[in-house]
This record gives sequence, C-alpha cells and structure tokens, in this order.
Amino acid sequence: MNEKRIQQLLEFIDEQPDDPFNSYALAMEYRDEQPAQALHYLEKLLEQHPAYLPTYYHAAALYAETGHRERAAEVYQQGIELARTQKNEKTLQELNRAYRMFQDDEDDW
Repeated sequence: MNEKRIQQLLEFIDEQPDDPFNSYALAMEYRDEQPAQALHYLEKLLEQHPAYLPTYYHAAALYAETGHRERAAEVYQQGIELARTQKNEKTLQELNRAYRMFQDDEDDW
C-alpha cells in the first residue's frame, strides 16, 4: 500500500467528489491490505455512482471473500444487468464468468 498515493487520491476526492474514478482507485489501493476500507469506498460508489460499472466486479468479489455471499450474488447480478444496459460486452463477459465461478464456489460450501 502506497501512503503517498493514498493521500493524493484523498485530495483528488476532496477536489472532485463527483468523479467516481478517484474513489475507485482508492478502493483498489486499499484492496489487499485493508479490505474493510476498500469495501467502504466500493459501497460508497455503489450508492453514489450506481452507473460506474467497474465497481461491481471488485465489490462482488470482495463481498464474497469476506463471507458476505448473499450480497456478493446481488452485486454480481446488478453489475451484469448494468453491463447489459450499457451494452458493454467485455465487462458483461467478465462479470458473467466471475459470477459463474462464484456460483461454483457456492456449490462447495
């Protein structure tokens, strides 16, 4: 985790609170070492910028990793629907593939 980059992203968020990319980048920065903090920013994105498609893949995966399986399924499904609506075939395929893997893992539970 790069503290300098985190501080810079926090400044960008203060300067441009309506730009979802800065919060997304911050969540990705926190992802591995502070997953709860990453989830905080991803949840904020889902609430404040529901059309920001990149959020769904990472939020769903993090929900799954932290044991929130039901919420993970919801977020995958929402992301899949949004990708269809936005006609973003690449992301639709990625989300479908991730969701199928998630469901396969669910069968192992």
